[in-house]
Amino acid sequence: MAAACSRNHSRESKSPFCFILRGNIMGFHIYRAVACLILTISPCFAEDDHEMEEFLKREYSLSKPYQGVGSLGSSHWELMGDAMVTTDQVRLTPEMQSRQGAVWSRIPCHLKDWEMQVHFKVHGQGKKNLNGDGLAIWYTKERMQKGPVFGNMDNFTGLGVFVDTYPNEEKFIEAQKKRYTPRTQRIFPFVLAMVGNGSISYDHDRDGRPTELGGCNAMVRNLKHDTFLFIRYVRRRLTVMIDIDGQHEWRDCLDIPGVRLPQGYYFGASAITGDLSDNHDIISLKLYQLTVLRSQKEVDEEEEITIPSVDNIELLRLDQNEEGMSGIAIFFTVLFSMLGCIFLIVICLVLYSHWNESRRKRFY
Repeated sequence: MAAACSRNHSRESKSPFCFILRGNIMGFHIYRAVACLILTISPCFAEDDHEMEEFLKREYSLSKPYQGVGSLGSSHWELMGDAMVTTDQVRLTPEMQSRQGAVWSRIPCHLKDWEMQVHFKVHGQGKKNLNGDGLAIWYTKERMQKGPVFGNMDNFTGLGVFVDTYPNEEKFIEAQKKRYTPRTQRIFPFVLAMVGNGSISYDHDRDGRPTELGGCNAMVRNLKHDTFLFIRYVRRRLTVMIDIDGQHEWRDCLDIPGVRLPQGYYFGASAITGDLSDNHDIISLKLYQLTVLRSQKEVDEEEEITIPSVDNIELLRLDQNEEGMSGIAIFFTVLFSMLGCIFLIVICLVLYSHWNESRRKRFY
């Protein structure tokens, strides 16, 4: 019918059906053009968590076959301490006591938005709570510095994400003659994040609880399937997720807005053992550059960041303060409850005596 309309112009001009059909055909072409335009520009208006373009940055990534890792001048990565390279992994520490090792990038990272995917493995002969101590992923100003914080220096400047496998805080709680509450007890292994400004110390006895931004339990030891850690930093928002169940699905661990990290810091991974030990292996560190549209104001604010900080740090510490006051709060709650009960009993006795006295007067 459309062909008939195009062949007979005189009839086309008089037939209402042809007018409608031509309008539908033109409308379809217009709709198709608009749809193509929308599909073309839609990534520009996408949310941060969707449709972001990502590019693997090989100069900041570590993966098999680990060519030249640790050798002078022939690799972007440098080994420290007891770390060693094998065909299958970079072993940060062997399953031996009092060892620490690390691998650090030689190139500072100047990306505004990035995503790190960590393929790691923690395994050993130790049973539950008889293993340690854990590993850490770093984005810090300092590099290649031995220390007590999972094999890195204390009072670091930047971001640390820790996979802590031993609960030191249990001994601290026992020494203080305190007890965990269901709200405050953590199950280990535990993943947590901390931002340091060069003057904040990691509390080893309390497993970093006073300075943690958030965390989650992660049963990562001696698993037969692969385990992954996901760290994303976009528009001053830090997100950590884990994939440890063998289902190839990310599980939320923490999501903190207002995290300010300067550019030009170094990526690294480290681990430490003490009286207890584990093999701490890094299979790969893959860094992706994320392309996110920013306003000029946001660009200017990023350039002003010189010291790592967290905007809402006071709110994050509020729970810690409430935890410290929990014993006192319980004491005063019980005390005032008892006083309230006594007061009510006295009032009831006074009212009863008045009622009883007035009742007897009515009989005389």
